[in-house]
Amino acid sequence: MSDLRDLYQEVIFDHFKKPHNFHALAGANHVAHGHNRLCGDKITVYLRIEDDVVRDLSFEGAGCAISTASASLMTDALKGKTLGQVEQLFTQFHQMVTSADADDSDPDLGKLEVLAGVREFPARVKCATLAWHTLQAALKDRATPVSTE
Repeated sequence: MSDLRDLYQEVIFDHFKKPHNFHALAGANHVAHGHNRLCGDKITVYLRIEDDVVRDLSFEGAGCAISTASASLMTDALKGKTLGQVEQLFTQFHQMVTSADADDSDPDLGKLEVLAGVREFPARVKCATLAWHTLQAALKDRATPVSTE
């Protein structure tokens, strides 16, 4: 179990140091901003949706390792997904990081599963979910920045 935890930490650190899809997205048709006051994380999520499919997405901002890795992994996971699939992944991810009774019978979330351990640290859950809640705001074209408070 220790080896698996070490591997997960390594993946998180890699996504923190070299986040995927970290740039403003030219041609984005949905944008939202988010802020985690507890940790100081700030994020902007950019989406280009066509025919109810996420054709491209990216993010910018500054934050802790968990917040940045979560945003990076999220952008990888959601490219090419339908809006229905995005909603399903949001629900499954949120359940994984917030539910004390999440177990191996949970749906396969691929690389996103490296963040499952944050459920043991309630203050870090807000870091892991900031990008996802900001994504939801972008999908709904909310002008008000998302706050995890």
